[in-house]
Amino acid sequence: MNNWDMLILFLITLIATIFFTFYVRRILLKARIADNPIVSEHRHKSGTPTMGGIAFLFTISLIISLYYQNTPILIVSFIMLAGGIVGLVDDLIGLKVKEVQKIVVNISNEVITLGRLDVEPQEEVRVATPKAKAEVDKFLEDGKVEVIGEVPIKTEPEELEKIICQIVLGLFLGLTGVITTIGGFQLGILAIPVVVIAVLGCINSVNLIDGMDGLAAGIVGIASAACCVYGYLFGPATIIPPFLMLAGLCLGFLVFNKHPASIFMGDTGSFVLGTGYAAAVLVCDIPYFGVLALGVPIISVVVSLLHRAHIIKLPVEPLHHTLNHYGMSETKIVLSYWAATVILCIIGILAKMYIF
Repeated sequence: MNNWDMLILFLITLIATIFFTFYVRRILLKARIADNPIVSEHRHKSGTPTMGGIAFLFTISLIISLYYQNTPILIVSFIMLAGGIVGLVDDLIGLKVKEVQKIVVNISNEVITLGRLDVEPQEEVRVATPKAKAEVDKFLEDGKVEVIGEVPIKTEPEELEKIICQIVLGLFLGLTGVITTIGGFQLGILAIPVVVIAVLGCINSVNLIDGMDGLAAGIVGIASAACCVYGYLFGPATIIPPFLMLAGLCLGFLVFNKHPASIFMGDTGSFVLGTGYAAAVLVCDIPYFGVLALGVPIISVVVSLLHRAHIIKLPVEPLHHTLNHYGMSETKIVLSYWAATVILCIIGILAKMYIF
């Protein structure tokens, strides 16, 4: 593809995503398919349409119909489509309420321990863990906490079921046979487990970071644009088209997803972006720069894993919700995460220029 063809690809993806997001948002509003955040600081977002990633599926289908002869675009598009279907099923299951959890506030003058959390006076927390649920009645009797609200918790597939689905997505990509070399190493059939691990990691990184207006779309969009710059500077030019498509998806969705968001992408969207970014990085064989560009979500996953392993303690998971919990505004968090992504991408490009 020449420069003009790549510009057309980007504009088609961008304009189609804007159109389909607008269209899908109207349908979701009429159907009253809306988000109901479990984080106290985000309760004001209740009623915002979710599952906006469905718009990505329409755009990707259009791209497949137009660029079916371009192998890198076709493979990345098919993997994104498969990932979006898995995420859509996850979203549909989540429409059913699993349980209703209490939100309590510490009305005493001392720090109390509820579950794994140390709750400061006047601090609000959600009673989520079995340990917290067993303890909260005693605190209510003693007059140390007060119930100030309830939040519905959506039904989710078992972790093993989700992992199996993500492994299948990785197998789909690996079995294409396109990926045999990764980072300069000829792996042959051994590339398949590496691809599976990469897809698993990328899906969960993007999915976890998708918790604030424009956060996931902005980070993946910046990382994808940086990969385009990387391809332009260091070649080959075949690197650019798949990432141009991802950048167009993200930028088009940000028209409606930037703060204050009028639609959320849901698991449908985060799975599309996660599988798409992993596929593009692997197909274009830029694993080192690709991982660095997505460093912010990866670090967030590591922090969450440390929390779940009881090595560190977060009042709210993941990290961006903890920052918001301690008073940092959502806009500052999103801009900080975007800026950190830009810095990591610049470091990667400069390192390629002057070190490697």
